[in-house]
Amino acid sequence: MPTYEYACDSCGHEFEEFQSITAKPLRKCPACKKPALRRLIGTGAGIIFKGSGFYQTDYRSDSYKKAAEKETGGTSAKSSDKKEAKTEAKTASTEAKTTKVEKKKSA
Repeated sequence: MPTYEYACDSCGHEFEEFQSITAKPLRKCPACKKPALRRLIGTGAGIIFKGSGFYQTDYRSDSYKKAAEKETGGTSAKSSDKKEAKTEAKTASTEAKTTKVEKKKSA
């Protein structure tokens, strides 16, 4: 349920009200009791997804990512570079195993 902001045009009283989305906007000011309330357009609250599959870092801003990269010295490799390095390591490992097997067969 969202929190709505209201302001009274008559007395200037401002407040927040926790209401259902389907609830009708308030009209009567709790301070002066006049029907002069107006619902304001608020900034709302940030949405936080919870549960498996959602990560808080998924929605980081570009400025945050750039600052984090500067902090680590810009040493973070791109994912394509990591994949290439992983593939090369697997290839080298496979070749080493093949060489060992061939040496055992010839001995």
